[in-house]
Amino acid sequence: MKSVDAHLAEILGTVRPLDPVELGLEEALGATLAEDVTSPVALPPFDNSAMDGYAVRAGDVVGATGDEPVVLPVTIDVAAGDTAPRAVGEGFVTRIMTGAPVPEGADAVVPVEWTDGGTVKVTIRRAPSPGNAIRRSGEDVGAGDVVLPSGTVIGPAQLGILAGVGRRAVLAHPRPRVVVLSTGAELVEPGTPLGHGQIWESNSYTLVAAVKQAGGEAFRRRAVGDDPYEFSATLNGLLGEADAVITSGGISMGAYEPVKEALSPLGTVRFEKVAMQPGMPQGFGVLGERQIPIFTLPGNPVSSYVSFLLYVKPALARMRGLPAGPPVTVTATTASALRSPAGRRSFLRGVLSAGTGEGRAVVTPVHGQGSHQLAALASANALIVVPEDVTDLPEGAVVEVIPI
Repeated sequence: MKSVDAHLAEILGTVRPLDPVELGLEEALGATLAEDVTSPVALPPFDNSAMDGYAVRAGDVVGATGDEPVVLPVTIDVAAGDTAPRAVGEGFVTRIMTGAPVPEGADAVVPVEWTDGGTVKVTIRRAPSPGNAIRRSGEDVGAGDVVLPSGTVIGPAQLGILAGVGRRAVLAHPRPRVVVLSTGAELVEPGTPLGHGQIWESNSYTLVAAVKQAGGEAFRRRAVGDDPYEFSATLNGLLGEADAVITSGGISMGAYEPVKEALSPLGTVRFEKVAMQPGMPQGFGVLGERQIPIFTLPGNPVSSYVSFLLYVKPALARMRGLPAGPPVTVTATTASALRSPAGRRSFLRGVLSAGTGEGRAVVTPVHGQGSHQLAALASANALIVVPEDVTDLPEGAVVEVIPI
């Protein structure tokens, strides 16, 4: 059987980052920058007030206290967005609002809370130090500074700075568009009555959510039956809207395996046994002139989701222009003894609890390790990794754990 590491290496050696495209800010969330973004101006572009209050010459109010306040005349109001040139003369103040340009001659802002709030004349009960409550031009970003380097994933804060430096669009690797398709004559849509021998289809909902959580755009299609011709026709109709395809089911060794029957003759998709549990049957390859990656995952719910975490999630990272490799692990001690079949890397479902003090984290296997036991998977937050050459581990053994 093929090793887990070899299967992942083949996948990551095949998939490529999506070509960068120009994306408007409204569609850039989750994309990965393919350029350095610089600011054309300093931010803030001018000295402005950090608070509502009074712009003053600090020397005019240096002795102000609650017992001996300083009273000064108010000349004008300066609001945020005021574009007229303003100045403060010696012995005068201007009322100023948060974000408004600091008038020429002023070197401090007295918060309104330190005053009586006067509009003709103001009583100042506390002396500000020079520079108080003033946001200096360029204190956030200098003109020409790189605000976001290439390779940055664009989130809400990154969108904010892009808009803040005047960008309407950026060059970025887009989020991969992934079509998810389940197979099986026994599958019916959730919410419809079950007939004899039928089950509600769940894999596509799990995989769509996993794709979205991994930074892709996911499109679910209704399950198809066990006819390879129906599968091929459905798949071909979806390729135009996909950067990648995920299927579940139809790849085992028995009869009625439509994915395997439909794709094997193409010669571009390989179906193999991988030395892992759950999820031994795996398939991967490319389709069409665009060489669209297709991940054919097992049909059992746990096998399908574990396979996604091990193989599809790293591939999506590569397609997004991000570093890609095996899932990150942490170490923990197991709360009970573990067993694993010889020659296979096991991924047991468990609940990972943080350690206390200097103690190591603890992971407790869930009850129900079958590849069909979806409820047990839903109660887990980690995969316990048992290497291929290990069949038994005692309680308290140190193990590698993949948080999920």
